[in-house]
Amino acid sequence: MRLSLSLNGRLLRLAAALPLAALGWSTLPTAALAGNETGAKGAQIYCFMRSSGNNHEVSWKAAYAVIKRQSASVFKTSPEHAAVMITEAVVADPGKFNDCGRYLGDLYVKAVDTNEEKSQSTHPDSTNRTSTSSGITSDTSGSGSSNRYAY
Repeated sequence: MRLSLSLNGRLLRLAAALPLAALGWSTLPTAALAGNETGAKGAQIYCFMRSSGNNHEVSWKAAYAVIKRQSASVFKTSPEHAAVMITEAVVADPGKFNDCGRYLGDLYVKAVDTNEEKSQSTHPDSTNRTSTSSGITSDTSGSGSSNRYAY
């Protein structure tokens, strides 16, 4: 008799948990779809502003603001994830974002520079100067260097 009571208790808990689990699983595709739409909106803003002559910082701030505010997630979208969302949207539909591929690298330049700075600082013969992809050498020893994604 005791065995059947514990089995019934487990079945009742399972029956109570199933609707909650189904509710959670049913929102996953919607959240993913909303993320794609948000990334496409961010990409549209970023690409339009860049092709209109705006620099990366202004275009990025506008696109990231839209992505943060229209995200379906409970948590804030990180700048790195927003950059990936923009890239995915452009790559998924390059015809919609004409010539935007040439701007996508700017979303990742600072992350690469930061990694280079870290690897240089671990070498004893390293200097505090880095060379960017444009050939401009900059001093990274000062506290004035900023993280592009520190919003």
